[in-house]
Amino acid sequence: QVQLVESGGGLVQPGGSLRLSCAASGSIFSINAMGWYRQAPGKQRELVAVISSGGSTNYADSVKGRFTISRDTAKNTVYLQMNSLKPEDTAVYYCNINGRLLSASFRSWGQGTQVTVSS
Repeated sequence: QVQLVESGGGLVQPGGSLRLSCAASGSIFSINAMGWYRQAPGKQRELVAVISSGGSTNYADSVKGRFTISRDTAKNTVYLQMNSLKPEDTAVYYCNINGRLLSASFRSWGQGTQVTVSS
């Protein structure tokens, strides 16, 4: 069983910054990709950013140049630094991690954290 705990969401004014964190715990043997998704009201969940085990990153076009994903392998933690936030970034943000336990692969989701960008 792998559990993900997210933190760092909140209310911020346009142009502001937030940093999200997602820590994984459990009998994890290895972690492959770690990513962040978001879902706004009435919309489908979309990929925001992903980072591979080797450190390569990929971003949605809407957040390129503003958001940065990073990981701390020793802590099984992934971060999302969000700068120059816009009202359209308002959504529930979910982390997603996949990897391997000793005897099986896993893919787990965080509980979600609300990010609201508003003046």
